[in-house]
Amino acid sequence: MSGTTGLMFKLRERLASEPAAEEARFEPRNADTPAQVSHAYQQMKSRVHQLLLGRLDLEAMEGMSAERLREELSVMVERLLSEENVIVNALERRTLVRDIQHEMLGLGPLEPLLADPTISDILVNGAQQVYVERRGQLSLTDVTFADDDHLMKIIDKIVSRVGRRVDESSPMADARLADGSRVNVIIPPLALDGPVMSIRRFSVVPLTMAKLVEFKTLTVEMAEVLQALSNAEVNLLISGGTGSGKTTLLNIMSGFIDPSERVVTIEDAAELQLRQPHVVRLETRPPNIEGKGEVTQRALVRNALRMRPDRIILGETRGAEALDMLQAMNTGHEGSMTTVHANTARDALARLENMLAMGGMNLPPKVARGQIASAINVVIQTNRLTDGKRKLISISEVTGMEGEMISMQEIFSFKQTGVDTDGSVKGCFQASGVRPRFMERLKSRGIILPDSLFDPSRRME
Repeated sequence: MSGTTGLMFKLRERLASEPAAEEARFEPRNADTPAQVSHAYQQMKSRVHQLLLGRLDLEAMEGMSAERLREELSVMVERLLSEENVIVNALERRTLVRDIQHEMLGLGPLEPLLADPTISDILVNGAQQVYVERRGQLSLTDVTFADDDHLMKIIDKIVSRVGRRVDESSPMADARLADGSRVNVIIPPLALDGPVMSIRRFSVVPLTMAKLVEFKTLTVEMAEVLQALSNAEVNLLISGGTGSGKTTLLNIMSGFIDPSERVVTIEDAAELQLRQPHVVRLETRPPNIEGKGEVTQRALVRNALRMRPDRIILGETRGAEALDMLQAMNTGHEGSMTTVHANTARDALARLENMLAMGGMNLPPKVARGQIASAINVVIQTNRLTDGKRKLISISEVTGMEGEMISMQEIFSFKQTGVDTDGSVKGCFQASGVRPRFMERLKSRGIILPDSLFDPSRRME
């Protein structure tokens, strides 16, 4: 045996000693797109994969580049097909080679989906059902896994890369892919029909405010105001439902932070892609197998206060860390930002109040609301409409307290007027006509916005 292929096989004698398989035939697949995988094909791929694993020289693999390794795997699969007497045509052969490469070097059947830039979410509901979201619409794919064990191997590969684990004693996990995509996993016994995995994709090219305007997520006027708020170090709360674009907007807003500022980000699973030069990224840690070693968002927020941050960006506020985040906003860390799950801006503030109680601070309602009102300056509400499109439906200013209630005034809003015959939501953006109080703060920072931006009679598209 000569050439680089010789490095990859352990002993030629081992090849000869194993019995040859019976002739096998499987249904052809489209080599470029995921297709329905026949049982025979899955069996053949699994057998070839297992034979390949038994004959690889792992030490030689470690020293190879990814491109060279792909070539070597292609050569080995071709040889195995010949030795196993598998009758395949050229299309089937290319498909099998590609799938084996995906199994060895990537995430198996998910690789074609991950390579599709139009897919924003990949939802795996057990081994035999995989959905994707494109442009806000869910659709069932023909991608499948051989069985639950096959799916679990892919899940283990993902979570182990970020030092996490998932098993019966710890059946839920958050992780991320190399490109920053967020992964959530839940397995039996909590998931009754097999392992479930959700992948929230991140764009290869991060979205910009200009793109959001182009997609009609918001208007040029609203974009100008948001950029000014970020530049002027106004404390922002971005609220919305699941998949409404909160994190995407947070990422875009953080892009307007001055490069000279020191920014500390805190997340459960790192998603933010800040482009400033001075960014410190922190990530929570789940408990180990003994139930020890957990590091919560609250602990990271407290530690961040000792790291001399100019701004703190908390990926999502969902618990006791709300208290420390509000205190940070009230004690000199202006311009901090976070997101929260809520259906309206008012509900977002109510959720923060509930989270303060979760932090163990039994504050009277008026005191808790006062702390929220003094910390949060602006609430931005995002929503995913019935047609799947994301809209920034409200920008509201927190103006203080009126008695025991937090007072707010809406600056911009999206008003839905109906639904087209094709299901598209019809509506328009409009200004309320209120001149926001934060205009004085913007002016003090040298940012001048024309009053015409807030003219309710102005047409906004």
